[in-house]
Amino acid sequence: MSAGQGSQAAAGLYGPSFGKKFGAGDAPFIRTRTLQGTEVAVTELRVTEPLQRLSDPIPRVDAYTICLMLHEIPNNAYWEDGHQVSAISLRAGETTIQDLKREPLAMMDKKIHSLIWYLPRATLDAVADQANVPRIAELRYEPGLGTVDKTVEHIGLALLPALRAPERVNRLFTDHLMSAFAVHVAQAYGEMPAASRPPKGGLAPWQERRAKELIVSDLAGATPLKDVAAACGLSVSHFSRAFSKSTGISPHAWLLQARIEAAKAMLRNRDASMSSIARSCGFADRSHLTRVFTRHAGTSPGAWRRMVVD
Repeated sequence: MSAGQGSQAAAGLYGPSFGKKFGAGDAPFIRTRTLQGTEVAVTELRVTEPLQRLSDPIPRVDAYTICLMLHEIPNNAYWEDGHQVSAISLRAGETTIQDLKREPLAMMDKKIHSLIWYLPRATLDAVADQANVPRIAELRYEPGLGTVDKTVEHIGLALLPALRAPERVNRLFTDHLMSAFAVHVAQAYGEMPAASRPPKGGLAPWQERRAKELIVSDLAGATPLKDVAAACGLSVSHFSRAFSKSTGISPHAWLLQARIEAAKAMLRNRDASMSSIARSCGFADRSHLTRVFTRHAGTSPGAWRRMVVD
């Protein structure tokens, strides 16, 4: 957790550089990384001298901002994707949601005091993975419309003292509130179901996904098993048993299957030589590719290519 500084703040997603897009002289913020290393940040935005123009664009990223009004904004003119979509008065205590993929903009012709959370897609995915439930698609919201959300309001008001006195920030307290905020948003606006338990003895969905990603990223098999297990927060022995329980095969056997699937994809290209395919897919040489491929696919790579491509 950090208060008042952060690497992504310079990108205009939260903090001072974010505040400047709206004409704020200062923009204190808190950032946490408690959900599998993903970010959640909240910025206190106070504009006393409005720009009298549209706010500056925010980078189009796969993330949301959730805004808690601490002061009323009458007739708030709001844009998405270059078009005005609403001009609705927002009352103190109401919450709005903005999808940053839609380049949200607002007419800055009134004083503003609000809290704005930055909530990336990666964090929403981490929330679902941690709860062992399917990842959500999109957050549901009406562009520019404020809703009464007492949970967001209470969390925001509880964070205000930390934003105003970062030297007194209690890390455990702010991390807990920011994680609770992310879970609440995923459930209230993404229809994420309550947490469920992973199959007894197996990997949680996020662990299985992470393990497979690491294995596929290095088909040569140079990544030590202990590194894959560590990425899942498990010992090697526990990971191996849990992986086999979830997939039905050992990590090494799954790696071989991944190599075969990668080889099949490359075999569809007539110009790719057997030697280059072997090297790219983690096999020692062409004969190694042929031997393993034939054992798994029931036919040689050349015969498989002729059957599929010709």
